[in-house]
Amino acid sequence: MGDSAFQKQYRQEYVAGFEQRQSLVRETVTTEAVVKGNEAIFLVADSNGETAVTRGVNGLIPAKADNLTQNTCTLAEWHDLRRRTDFNILNSQGDGRRIMQENSMAVINRKIDSDIITTLDTIGATFNDTGAAATASLNMVMHALAILGNNAVPLDGNISALITPAFHAYLMQTKEFASADYVNNKPFTSALTMYRWAGVNFIVHPNLTGKGTAAEYCYMYHKSAIGHATNTSGLETFAGYDEEQGYSFARTTIHMGTKVLQNSGVVLMNHDGSGFAAA
Repeated sequence: MGDSAFQKQYRQEYVAGFEQRQSLVRETVTTEAVVKGNEAIFLVADSNGETAVTRGVNGLIPAKADNLTQNTCTLAEWHDLRRRTDFNILNSQGDGRRIMQENSMAVINRKIDSDIITTLDTIGATFNDTGAAATASLNMVMHALAILGNNAVPLDGNISALITPAFHAYLMQTKEFASADYVNNKPFTSALTMYRWAGVNFIVHPNLTGKGTAAEYCYMYHKSAIGHATNTSGLETFAGYDEEQGYSFARTTIHMGTKVLQNSGVVLMNHDGSGFAAA
């Protein structure tokens, strides 16, 4: 027979589970706030690569038209609804209402990134790419940058790279990326999900297509190459209580859509991340 009556202590402050809770991609694309309607139209305008001309034999300067392309982004609605009864909340550990609210927002934030990544994947075959899948290296990064440069994409601080944890792991072993002799920040002493290197914002994303396999889809692109529209009036974050049925709920709703505006501003980096997959 035991000589003690042991007591259990339940910590009321909950510990967040491991999952992506914030959007990591939205700030890297061109965003538009839709006030009304289910479509957002992005206009891409350029000179069509024309060169300067001299006057014609008639003494007149030849006139040209601008190259104008309208890209339509169609919005769709996305929801996350959570519900717990009074009995459930009363008899469960932690702040049940807060857990519902924060988890609902996390789901929608992941959906924002998923919408952008899915759009990239959907037309990935039309992109420039770095060739057959290989492990990340200085050469792969420079190859992607060179492709963008050849397409006249400006190195103006608005180029981002979405990379997998495996891609990042290989870069961390590259002296040009991790050594203080080459960079101002020190990746080995910084707990970051974004690094600025070679004029590019590198974002380590846990949910890119093919992660942990020999066919990881990583991307390098300019902000003006991708358009993302959100209906600001349709963004809803509700938490409430139903007195008749005695339950609390949390609902988050967003209307959004994504469109690739300029294929020339995106490079698919085919990456082999199988070497850093779990055994």
